Parts: sequence; C-alpha cells; structure tokens
Amino acid sequence: MTDTLSTETRRFREAMASFPSGVTIVTTTDETGKERGFTATSFCSVSMEPPLVLVCLAANAECHPAFTSAARWLVHVITDEHTELAMRFATRGADKFAHPGFTLNEHGLPTLDGASVTLECTTHAIHPAGDHTVLVGRVDDVHLSDGTPTLYYRRNFHPLESATSR
Repeated sequence: MTDTLSTETRRFREAMASFPSGVTIVTTTDETGKERGFTATSFCSVSMEPPLVLVCLAANAECHPAFTSAARWLVHVITDEHTELAMRFATRGADKFAHPGFTLNEHGLPTLDGASVTLECTTHAIHPAGDHTVLVGRVDDVHLSDGTPTLYYRRNFHPLESATSR
C-alpha cells in the first residue's frame, strides 16, 4: 500500500504517538444483539457533575453504526494481559469477541473480565469531528479492580510499573 499521507499528517500522527495514553476497549451490542467493539486511546473524563466521559471512534469503523445508535456502552481500561486483545479490537474484520474473557452484564453488554476499570455509560451526546465521531457517555456505574492499566506510547504497549510501585 502506498503511503499517501501528507508530511503534515505524518508529523501530526507522530506527535500523537509521542503522547502516552491509557488504552480502552469499548463495547456494545447492535440492534440485532450482535456484540460490537473497538480499541480507543482517545478517551478522557469530561465532567464530574454529571459524570461524563468521551471516547473517539473512526467514522469509517465497521462498528460505527452500532455505537451511534446504541443507548448504552461500556469502556474498559485494559491491563497488560489484554494487549493482544486490544490489537484485535483495533483490526478491521477481526473476530473481536473470539476471546473467552467476555461475559454479558445485566444489560446484555459484553464486559471484559479483568479490566482495570469498567465504566457503564448511557449515550449523552454524539458529535461529528473530522474523520471521527466523539461519543459522550454519562457514567451510570463504575467497576474497579486491582489490575494495573497499560500505556500506549510510540505505537507500543508499556506496563505502568513505576507509578504503582510508590
């Protein structure tokens, strides 16, 4: 495949890869009950009152229609044990839910076992933003575990050891 990105776009992409970020897997089900999901590093809190978070989804993602019509979805902050899964969820056409570590919650949403944090969200707002869509969710419930989140930096996963050893 020929690299058709402009120099400006390549430099911007490299700059964003140089910003360390947590890694999330976001899941929902579509109108037929099929499980859908994607990996996102573009995730952050928006508001404390009400509790809001945002996650960004590529407008051309296969799961885009499911998320823009979903009333509920989950954000999972992954641990080091989930890095291979995060790569699968970032791959177009992959069988994302072949991993045995998902269970359905009381709302029928696929929940990643062992996630460091799981946020249960109700769609609050949806905003087009260039080649992505910003999904804003109201956090209805929070599940915390003892798992340590992993970081993504310069296109590689890195354990968060130094911050948790204090």
